[in-house]
Amino acid sequence: MRTPDIAPWHPASWTSRTAQQQPRYTDIPKLETYVAQLAKLPPLVVSWEIEQLRERIADAQQGKKFLLMGGDCAETFEECESDKIAKKLKILLQMSLVLLHGLKKPIIRVGRMAGQYAKPRSADTETRNGVTLPAFRGDLVNRSEFTAEAREPDPALLLRGYERAALTLNFVRALCDGGFADLHHPQFWDLGFMEHSPAKQEYQKIVDSIADSLDFFERVSGGRAPHEVTSVDFFAAHEGLVLQYEQAQTRYIERQKRWYSLGTHMPWIGMRTAQLDGAHVEFYRGIANPMGVKIGPAMTEEWLQGLVTTLNPNNTPGRLTIIHRFGAKDVEKGLPKMIKAVRETGQQVLWVCDPMHGNTETSAGGLKTRRFENILKELELSFQVHEAHGSFLGGAHIELTGENVTECTGGARGLTDADLARAYKSTVDPRLNYEQALELAMLIGKHGPAR
Repeated sequence: MRTPDIAPWHPASWTSRTAQQQPRYTDIPKLETYVAQLAKLPPLVVSWEIEQLRERIADAQQGKKFLLMGGDCAETFEECESDKIAKKLKILLQMSLVLLHGLKKPIIRVGRMAGQYAKPRSADTETRNGVTLPAFRGDLVNRSEFTAEAREPDPALLLRGYERAALTLNFVRALCDGGFADLHHPQFWDLGFMEHSPAKQEYQKIVDSIADSLDFFERVSGGRAPHEVTSVDFFAAHEGLVLQYEQAQTRYIERQKRWYSLGTHMPWIGMRTAQLDGAHVEFYRGIANPMGVKIGPAMTEEWLQGLVTTLNPNNTPGRLTIIHRFGAKDVEKGLPKMIKAVRETGQQVLWVCDPMHGNTETSAGGLKTRRFENILKELELSFQVHEAHGSFLGGAHIELTGENVTECTGGARGLTDADLARAYKSTVDPRLNYEQALELAMLIGKHGPAR
């Protein structure tokens, strides 16, 4: 196992390492100008919020809480609209209440939002009709139109991404502080999909039970709604991919005596950028945020051990979340080895299942999709594997939207490949729609204590 790097760290030390999946900017002076402007702007989050999330994840590592992480595969600047943000927040709040009801433990709500503007790509270029241009890497980097001008990485988009993230976070905070959590109440839920489900009566029983619990709470608290006496905390997360953007929002907090990435509460590293000697691991080993690491079939035991000991050398509670994404067909084979490898390090981690990415396939019509039954199967198998190996699954990571899209097949309505083109809106990966996401939460909730 690799010995953790103990070389001195500073926010720019990553520049001495090889950085994967980075934009290839041609105008370096322009890049430096925009990064300098970004570094002077107020942070998007503050250290005490980050520490609050770390403490809650530490509780989840002990089985006292459950992490729900959800949102778009990739946000777009164009979709920074109040209605779309509210719908995304609404489904996450409703899912969290269903999970609270079923699992009987507090839910940590983390949105893939307010910064999920960059995506790794399998190739640096894209070719259409004999024309080759740089790949579209998300709105933080370049533009999706297939023209040379649009595909040129533009440093000005770094500032635009910050502004859109700030607008999103500001609106989310206003909604949470203003009583939007009252949308937990089942009277606001769109449960028409239950008419198509064989589990209709079971779902209705869950909803009725939640409604009765809320009514009881209001009666015993003198008529006050739950959101008036309890706060709803919501945290933001994104893949920390474009390192110039991440570095510009990194600050040393004197009272904490630590460095924080203040562009989000919880960044994560994908497997494409998780090289032990790479720039991303070098950058993220030096910040105090709780962070995630995505792992899949290509992850080796030694690699994972090197990651957890390098990123968390002091074994700080709440620091590391391992997000596994093996796919329904490989999770029983791959996950046990990872559990064993981490246990050998003595590290505390939170295990979270991402049942989306390992189950992506291409439909007969050429659209990327995911089948609800495979998503559910990977989650179910993950619960079983953890239990069989003396561990436990402490969270779920779901790509979803609050809109009525048709991007994943299956679910209560039984969407098929033929339905996909009807409302396929994702620019990158397929997401669960509102009803599929809520149905999944109801099914996860079955893993709570026996009633």
